[in-house]
Parts: sequence; structure tokens; C-alpha cells
Amino acid sequence: MPEHDLPTHPTVRTAEGLLRGRLLGRHAVFRGVPYARPPVGALRFAAPAPAEPWDGVREAARFGPTPPQSGPTAASPAGGTDWLTLNVHTPDPGAAGLPVLVWIPGGGFVAAASDDPMYDATGLAAAGLVVVSLNYRVGVEGFALLDGAPANRGLLDQAAALRWVRRNIAAFGGDPDQVTVAGQSAGAGSIAALLTMKPVRGLFRRTVTHSVPGSHCTPALAADVTAALAGRLGTAPTAAALSAVDPWRLAGELTALSADLPGHGERWGAFARSGLAVCPVVDGDVLPEAPWPALAAGRAAGIDLLVGHTRDEFRLFTVMTGLLGTFTEQDAATALDLFAPQPHGPDAYRAAYPRATPDELLESVRSDALFRMPSLQLAEANTAAGGTSHLFELALPAPGGVLGACHSLDVPLAFGTLDSPIGRQLLGDTPSPEAVAVSHELHRAWISFATTGDPGWPAFHPDEQLTHVLDARPRTVRYPEQAARRIWAGHHPVAFDLR
Repeated sequence: MPEHDLPTHPTVRTAEGLLRGRLLGRHAVFRGVPYARPPVGALRFAAPAPAEPWDGVREAARFGPTPPQSGPTAASPAGGTDWLTLNVHTPDPGAAGLPVLVWIPGGGFVAAASDDPMYDATGLAAAGLVVVSLNYRVGVEGFALLDGAPANRGLLDQAAALRWVRRNIAAFGGDPDQVTVAGQSAGAGSIAALLTMKPVRGLFRRTVTHSVPGSHCTPALAADVTAALAGRLGTAPTAAALSAVDPWRLAGELTALSADLPGHGERWGAFARSGLAVCPVVDGDVLPEAPWPALAAGRAAGIDLLVGHTRDEFRLFTVMTGLLGTFTEQDAATALDLFAPQPHGPDAYRAAYPRATPDELLESVRSDALFRMPSLQLAEANTAAGGTSHLFELALPAPGGVLGACHSLDVPLAFGTLDSPIGRQLLGDTPSPEAVAVSHELHRAWISFATTGDPGWPAFHPDEQLTHVLDARPRTVRYPEQAARRIWAGHHPVAFDLR
């Protein structure tokens, strides 16, 4: 908290030029700051180009326009094409050496918007953190594999934003040597990928990863998906051909392809049931290899890591699709064949959960394959690489009993944004005292970890497996999902591939 009053329109000088922000409560906010040039025209599907400097003072009062989004809740195009922007909340631009937290929003690699009220950083800034949130290319623009374009452009955007932070964050009171990168779901998966990318090493010191997805794919599968998308448009699967298609039309076509994914099961296997239309590609260049084997084998350096998952990860998706309670024995068998480690995984799940209903079996294996085991194994691999890992599980259920401790419930709890639209949707208009208490604990854990590297509970080691369980009665215990851990022992997430 600054000890002096901030001006109503605080101004800072970045490497690109002067920025004028706004006072929000007791801290300063700078929004819509470009970290790279708009990726349109000649820069469409290209690696991010450095932002151009400007003369005079640039107003930084509004969020930048949202990049093209896909999916059932995709936003409409608005506000122009300056998609590669970020926002900075700072307790005091005149300070020095404040810890920095960079938030990478998630959304299945097809949607991500830094202006979501759930990501309001007021509480974190009030506690003394400089918080950066960013937009990056998603969907076809960011992750489709195209002939004539670099792979994983969304990851390259994130790397460019981190270089901007390194270059400029001291002007906002932040310490460029004390940067924590945080994200949930696809944001966490992005961070796991960044750990393997040599060009970003040294740009951050710590990471916070909630619900790390094990989602990555081979170039062969990614090229096949792009060919299918281009076929729907009657064009070639190249950067040159798809550059002629309006970005938002392309995003809409990816939404339509996503709805048709199950029909591609014979060729695309588990990917067709993953709910994803695109994901990071292990191309051997931008993304040299998957994070888990890279860390475990010492080909990537360990780091300070705070990682966790929710107890009932997949429940959100069964509820959202209206399928909860409708799954058959055949549905469960298909899920086990596609997502359990082979060849013994399906039988191991049935032996571990002999009284499970089809719903319970399907949710267990998909929660494990998509989020829980990748999160646990990232902690294990990071520890093996010489880093320090702290592991948690959110077990506090959402009110009503249907959603359980579902995917994304941890985000408003961590930000302290229980009154945001999604916070209210998940936790109700009046959160329970238990939810408020868990929110305070997780919020404090983020602040403590970004400041000191210690969230407030012991580090994870493979022998003790100490895990902090966030519930009405928080406790630190041996990793609670032992049956799943044993089933997945020795099985890192495998890249989606053609059948």
C-alpha cells in the first residue's frame, strides 16, 4: 500500500513511450498497453512483432480489444485489432522492488480475455503485488498448425509479454527479478509449456498453475485438424490461404468444428472427446517437447512451483452439457479406453472403484487424465528437476451439491472476486462462511508465494507427498487421490495423435 496519495491520472514512462493510467481505489491501473503490434495484415499468423513506440502520452484507461474467440460463450468482435495488449495494476508506480504476478487467462486454448471481472486484481494490488494480465492469440490465430507460419503463436505472444514485463515493469514499481507467472486450465497449460522454452528462461522466477491440462498434440494430428477446418471453408490449410478469411469468421468455423469433434473419433481418438479444438503442438521448435518428461529428465530447469487441482474437475463439463446422470456403462467403457493409461488402466479403474456408477467412473478418469494427474505429475517432475513444488487440492464444494469442487471454482476464490458474475454463478449471491475462509487462505497463499516462494504449507516431496487440502477444515495430508496416483504411476500425459 503506498504511503502517499497517488495522482488521479498517474503517468509512467515505458521503453515505448509515456502511459497515462487511472486511479482505482488506492492503486493505479494501466489498461490496453500494447506489448506487440496487431497481428493482422502482413503480420497475420506471424510471430509477434515488437510494439511500435509512440510520441506524446498514450491513454491507458480501457482494456484492449479481445482477440477472436471460439466456443459456445465466445464474445462478439468489437474494438479493433490491437489484440496483443496487457494491463498493469500497481500499488504505487513510484515504488521499487515490488513482487510481480503475471496472469495468463485460460479458456481451452480457444478463448481467453483479460477483462473478465473474475480476474480483477484489486485485492492482490492492495496486498502489495504488481499484477499484469494479458491477452494473447487463441484458437486458429494462436494455435492452429499452418503451413507457412510458426507453431504455437499463442505461446510466442505470452513470451513477448514476459519480455515486455522484463523491460518495463520497474517503471510500475515492480521487480523484474521477482516475477511469478500464474494461470488456470489452458493458462496453466501454457505456463507448463513455457517451462520448456529456452527463450523465456530467466523471465520469471516462480509459477502458479491451477488445473494443469495434459493437453498437447503431435504435428500430424494438428495438421489434420487444420485440413478439416480449411475443408469446411473450401480453402487450403496454409497461412497464405487462411489469411484471406476474416479472423472472426475463422473463429466461428472453429466453434462449429468443435461441435463436430466426436464425429472424428475414428481418426482423432481421445482428442475428439477432449472438448478441445486446438492445443499446443509439440513441434520440436517453439515447443521442443512435453513439459513432464523434459523436467523429469533434466532437460528443463526446476523452479518455484505452486500447483493444484480441484477434487471434481470434470463435473463442471458434465453439468454444463446437461449430461450429468445420463452416462451409460458403454460411455464409461469408452472413456476408460480413451483416457486411462494403457493397457491396464481400464481394469485398474474398475478395481479401484468397484461400486462406482458410470457417471463416477467417467468423471474420475477424465478428471485424472485432463487435469488432476498432469497437475500432480508437474509437481513431481519439477521436484525431480531441482525445483521446489507446493501442491494443493480444492475440496470445498460449490453450494447445492451438484457442481462439487469443480473446475474453475478456485479462480474467484484465489482472486477474491466472489461477487464477479462467474463467482456468483459458482458460489451464489451470498458465499458461505466456509467459502469466504477458503478464499482468504488461497488469496493469502498466492501473495505469500509470489513474495517469498512459500504459500504457507510444506513443500511436496515424492516420499511424503504432502498436499494442502482446501476445505471447510483445511489440512495438510498425504496426496488424497492415491488410487489415481497408483494407476498413473509411470504414465506422463501423452500427446494427442492420429489413431
